[in-house]
Amino acid sequence: MIRTACLFVSLACLLAAPLAAEPGLPAPETVERVLAEHPSVTAAYARLEAARARAEGLRKGSYEFTVQGSYTRRDVSGGNEFNEYDAQLSRPIRLPGKSRLDRAIGALGAEVAENVAEDARHEAALLLAAHWFNWLSASEQAKVDRVAVENYEKALAAIERQRDLREAAQLEVDRAQAVLAEARRTLAESSGQASVSRNRLEAQFPALALPTDAPEVPHPDMADARLSQLGDLVVVNSHRLAAAKAESARMAAVADRVRADRIADPTVGLRLFSEFGGLERGAGVVVSMPLGGGHRRALASEASAGASAAQADEQLARFEVSETAEADMTEARFRITTWQRARESVAAQMAALVKLRRGQELGEIDLADLLLGERMVHDAFRVEAAARTEAMRAITRLRIDAHDLWLAD
Repeated sequence: MIRTACLFVSLACLLAAPLAAEPGLPAPETVERVLAEHPSVTAAYARLEAARARAEGLRKGSYEFTVQGSYTRRDVSGGNEFNEYDAQLSRPIRLPGKSRLDRAIGALGAEVAENVAEDARHEAALLLAAHWFNWLSASEQAKVDRVAVENYEKALAAIERQRDLREAAQLEVDRAQAVLAEARRTLAESSGQASVSRNRLEAQFPALALPTDAPEVPHPDMADARLSQLGDLVVVNSHRLAAAKAESARMAAVADRVRADRIADPTVGLRLFSEFGGLERGAGVVVSMPLGGGHRRALASEASAGASAAQADEQLARFEVSETAEADMTEARFRITTWQRARESVAAQMAALVKLRRGQELGEIDLADLLLGERMVHDAFRVEAAARTEAMRAITRLRIDAHDLWLAD
């Protein structure tokens, strides 16, 4: 009978395959394009343009000239008729200090929008990585299952030949057929999952040209010191935290602006008039100014509370980004360790299978024990493939969060 472990050798060789530049990932230039074209990123950058336009509007202010005039025809009883008119040109005057605050509010608003846009690109990159590794994980499982089916098919053929030679019972053939049927079912499920994952990836990122076959998942090899360095960069390069800081500063400026607005801006104008058909003419300066009351005081209190809330949100963002950094590092470490243990399990299971195969050839091991050994090898390779993929997923997520991959500033 052909050794059922022989076809697993190709998978075992993957454990010693050398690493290439960014192995198992799409090309950086392709990623840059598909991220830029993702609707969430496009919308975020459109909002950035809106924020910049809003900042320009705040810089210029809404202090525009107003033209006002009237014309009347006066009829004096028993007298003449007179044409009369008046015209007024006025403009609000922004009090000192308010212009500076308006410019600061606009600039900080644009800074918030810019960081939000970059964070949207970051989230799109995480989404791409999640769908990409879902596809790779399901494809790796399907590869292992395909090898198992081929092994069981060869084993069944060998058992059937032995039965025909009256060297094996029909019961052994039935057992081999049952194991093969289960392996085929597992392959159908993993292949279906791979197709679903590929379809989801293509639906979210239609501009991403996928190869016919998923690339191999490489070794999750990264030094602990490098993991710690990337964890520090997660906090340093966080656009979410930068946006929260800018929003806190913006809300503080808004609160100052509203407090300054408790003293209303005056409106100054020039008035010309003509009465009694021009017999009485004049020109003068007009000034108007609202007298602030409870409403402006309430608005100032509201803005102050909003600034306090923004400060709390900044602190919360700091906590959450620090949590993300620690979680990313911790998960990458234990995923790498888990994969290393899975490799050891594969090596041990294959060594045991060799002995089982030899014992079966010598007639000391029955078919049931051999099929169990083959099943354990199959399961070990499945666990190794899953552990390898999850470790690479964790490393990739850490690198994206640190802006070390796809998001280099």
